[in-house]
Order: sequence, then C-alpha cells, then structure tokens
Amino acid sequence: MANICVMGSGGWGTAVALLLCGNGHRVTVWSYSESECADLKKSRENKPYLPGVKIPEEIELTCDKNACRDKDLIIIATPSHGVRGVAHSIAALLPEGQIVLNISKGIEENTYLTLSQVLAEELPQCRIAVMSGPSHAEEVSRGLPTTNVVAADDIETALYIQDVFMNSFFRVYTNDDITGVELGGSLKNVIALCCGILDGLGCGDNTKAALMTRGLVEMTRLGTAMGAKRETFSGLSGMGDLIVTCTSMHSRNRRAGILIGKGMTAAEAQNEVKMVVEGVRTCRAAKELADRMGVEMPIVSEAYEVLFGGKKAVDAISSLMGRSKKHESENDFLHIV
Repeated sequence: MANICVMGSGGWGTAVALLLCGNGHRVTVWSYSESECADLKKSRENKPYLPGVKIPEEIELTCDKNACRDKDLIIIATPSHGVRGVAHSIAALLPEGQIVLNISKGIEENTYLTLSQVLAEELPQCRIAVMSGPSHAEEVSRGLPTTNVVAADDIETALYIQDVFMNSFFRVYTNDDITGVELGGSLKNVIALCCGILDGLGCGDNTKAALMTRGLVEMTRLGTAMGAKRETFSGLSGMGDLIVTCTSMHSRNRRAGILIGKGMTAAEAQNEVKMVVEGVRTCRAAKELADRMGVEMPIVSEAYEVLFGGKKAVDAISSLMGRSKKHESENDFLHIV
C-alpha cells in the first residue's frame, strides 16, 4: 500500500483519488480552497465535476499543504496555471528523491515551459514523471475501462507508478519520452477546441476528420522540434487523447469550441462552461513556440486569430482551405512543408 497525496480536487484529481483508494492505497486530497474542501467533507461528493459519485470516507480531504509530507507519491492535479505556485509552496516539505507525478495538461504561459520543466525548476530534488492519455474523469470515476501512459526519465519511477495505478479497468503503459507525452496531452486541447468550433458552425464529419488528422501533424511537428519522439504522437497521449477530446461531450475544450462556433467570444464560452478550458491558454503558448522555432502550424495560427484576434471562424476555415498546394508526406517528394 502506498501513501499518496493528490494536490488538486478538481474532476481529474478526484477521479484519480477514487481509483487509487479503490486500489487499496492511503489517499489524501488537497484543495486550494477552504470552502471547496468544506463542501467536499460535508457532501463527500464533488458536485461541480463528478455529481453522483461518492467520495469514500477512507479518502482524507484537507486544505493543509503539510499533508504532502512523508508520502510515497505526490500527484499534481491542479490547472496548468497553478502548477508552479503549488510546487513552489510545497518544495521545502519534500525530501530528496520524492516521486512527483504530474497529471495536469498544459504549457505554462509566458515561459512556455512544459509542466515537467516547471516542476524540475521548483522541485529539483524530486523524481518527476507525467501521465496522460484518453481519460475523462467522468468515466474513470465510474470504473469504465481506460488506458494511460506514464513517462519518466528513469524506468524505475515509471514502473512504480504503473504498479500503483493499474487495476482491472485502468491500464497503464510506460514510456521514456516525457516531452512527447506532455505535449500530446497539451496540444490536443487546441485541436479539440477547433473541432468544437466546427460543430458549432454545423460543419460535417469530413471537416472534423480532416482537422483531427492535420491537427495531429501539427502536434507532431512542434513536438519533434522540441525533442519529442515522432512515434509518441501515434500513441495514447497523442492520437488517443486527441480522438477522445475531439469527439466527446465530456470534453470542456470541445464544449467551449461549440459555443465559440455559435458566436460567443472565448471569454464568454469559458464562463459558460464553468471549467478551466486549457486549450485557450495552450493555443497562445503553441503559437508563440511555433513562431520562435519556425514550425508551421496553420491550424493553431488560425485558432489563435479566432480566439485572440477577432477573426471569424468561417474566415479561418476559408484561409486554411485556400492555402497553397502541399504534398501530404512531409519528408518525401519535393520536401514541401
């Protein structure tokens, strides 16, 4: 039995806590908000995110950061913009060699660092791992079959986390490509937001299939430019997470995109969804990274103009469809990119 602290009591943090408790581990969930923690303790239910799913009494609920002391595993499950602050606040509490698993998805604004890079800066004494894949909290919390991938620099850390998480309905693969696993889980949110916009506009299945396919190409371009392995984007954290996030109504990014396609601004859509829409923040970061590194990402660029530049979504589609002729295989033929 492992002693585990989950830092973050949103939908995914709660779902992971339920999974690990069911595996027989001792689990503590930390909440940023005292009022949120009090509500969870009173109802033993995360009503905003996982209504109807009861939190067992065995799971300890707290807003005291000291709960992360003397743990076998720390799991970071906050929104991406909160990762650095939480990590900084617990750094002095964690010993040398502490295993820290990030399950948040995103790229830090302004620095454009991946979240494992953020954690490495704030927690240099710790062993950092990341886990990603097609895993809606609504389904994991109800025990529906799910697969994820965990990546770490050392195989021992990845294997340990694999053993902690795996059970009859949650299967975990290991990987050594931290950058690829992280970027797949982050960048797919931008493409899912775009798929939602297409749904809001009333575009068909052909359009969405094209967007997902070419979106995966753009994810792979940026990922490989940043040192990731191309094949990682064909795996669970790339293609797998892309499919589920682009097609499911559990996806907050897709839901926000639908509202934008129907005429709302990005800010209005986020307020309506009432959850953090990581694809909006990640779009800005991906656009900046692509520009810095000279990586062509036309879908991301057009999404950026829609979200932040006031461009109409229908005009963005026209811009994409009107681009110059290309060869599909980027490494063959005339080396056209």
